[in-house]
Amino acid sequence: MINVLNDELWFPPASEAMDDGLLAIGGDLSTERILLAYHNGIFPWFNEDEPPIWWCPDPRFVLFPEKLKISKSMRQLLKRSHFEFKTDTAFEEVIRNCRHITRKDQDGTWIGDEVVTAYTELHRMGIVHSAEAWHNGVLVGGLYGLKIGKVFFGESMFSKMSNASKYAFISYVELLKAEGIALIDCQVHTEHLESLGAEMIPRVDFLDMLGTLLPPQKTG
Repeated sequence: MINVLNDELWFPPASEAMDDGLLAIGGDLSTERILLAYHNGIFPWFNEDEPPIWWCPDPRFVLFPEKLKISKSMRQLLKRSHFEFKTDTAFEEVIRNCRHITRKDQDGTWIGDEVVTAYTELHRMGIVHSAEAWHNGVLVGGLYGLKIGKVFFGESMFSKMSNASKYAFISYVELLKAEGIALIDCQVHTEHLESLGAEMIPRVDFLDMLGTLLPPQKTG
């Protein structure tokens, strides 16, 4: 049975998720609900014409920053500063590009108006961040996600030039590692991120890590 959420601020335990990771449907994208979700290893992912759908897959796809894999060709691009790397200078442009970029085997987008509004507000609160690759003054690749405690929860990325999103990702992982981030949540498997060192771990291990790496949630 799928859990149905209402206006009450709560989530069922991750153990109640279905085999594909589907945990609940409904509720809203208030900043309070979104932060409660991530603190419990849950994230929203749904089409624009659907109510919010909440997921907590098992296994979980993550990257430990110290296990980041950088190919020889990417090391050369980084050494030459092929792109200019920046953070948080064009968040709205990054999320707009993530929304509209064409992706293989995907029709439409899950980044609807409600998602854009919610994550833009979290950006203004200093929780959601963008990592950007620029070329000749033009934004050509990037990603965004939430930084909470010692965890970065990656949400989406885009690229308009070869290696641009990979350049932004690698540069940002190195920065996050220097800032003390111990875990990067990649949510679900992609070959692109697997090539960069991401791996599957049991959901129970992921949730245990969140318990030690995230600050206690404020209540009341």
